Amino acid sequence: MTDLPVKAVEKSRLRVFLDSDVFYMFKKSPVAVVSAVVFGALLLSAIFAPFIAPTNPFDPASLNLMNGFTGPMTPNAFTGESFLLGTDDQGRDVFSTILYGMRVSLFVGVTAVLLAMVLGITLGLISGYVGGWTETIIMRTADVQLTFPSILVAMLIFGVAKGITPVEYRDQMAIWVLILAIGLSDWVQFARVVRGATMVEKRKEYVEAARLIGRSPFAIMLRHILPNVLSPVLVIATISLALAIIAEATLSFLGVGAPATQPSLGTLIRIGQGFLFSGEWWILLFPAMTLLILALSVNLLGDWLRDALNPRLR
Repeated sequence: MTDLPVKAVEKSRLRVFLDSDVFYMFKKSPVAVVSAVVFGALLLSAIFAPFIAPTNPFDPASLNLMNGFTGPMTPNAFTGESFLLGTDDQGRDVFSTILYGMRVSLFVGVTAVLLAMVLGITLGLISGYVGGWTETIIMRTADVQLTFPSILVAMLIFGVAKGITPVEYRDQMAIWVLILAIGLSDWVQFARVVRGATMVEKRKEYVEAARLIGRSPFAIMLRHILPNVLSPVLVIATISLALAIIAEATLSFLGVGAPATQPSLGTLIRIGQGFLFSGEWWILLFPAMTLLILALSVNLLGDWLRDALNPRLR
């Protein structure tokens, strides 16, 4: 008997979502549907890479240097093996390296955006609600950071963090340092949007009522204001995910990102760039196309979400 209300509530919530304007706009947008399907397929391929990839390309025991520079769907002259997307200079299956590299890129991108969200939302709520010198310090810091390109800020943070990391732990900590660098370079947009929305919300009657009944400022910001400022944050987070993936690929392409033992799509592109003019075009082309499709699908989803949550466009 106790399970019936829970199931009824879950069913009603699902029905509310299916009947919502957002889901209706999603069904009516072919671009959004295709982008969601493509991104979902890439995400699932990255998550289940150990089960999908023919080999583990980063396991030295599975490599055969005789398979090096094998073209796509072309039998190797020495071993006779054939690979869907060819192999690189070390005989690694390019299809497998893309799946594993995409895992690193998505992990770095998602985690960096979550870090930027937490930092930006926290500072935005504090600056918008408290005001005064606290707001001035936070916003002027954000303004100074905006004067520099985010990729340069990420490179600076990455260099400083890697410099203070002990040498023996640099390879193990490289991914986390990369996440820290991208996250700290991307919090400003979240903080500015949340600050503006908080300044509007804190003047509304429900916030005044919460103050009158004795709720603490922390409880008001967390329980009352935060849920009402999340809509623009979700849009920024979706677009920032594409930018974070590109930033990670850029840093890895420049040689200051993911280590060679855990290569991402950017690292694979950097490796393939060295063989482009010698005729082994597939080593660069397929990782670059994967990065392009991944970033484009996320970006298109972010554009659709921005329009769907904008009441002026309904």
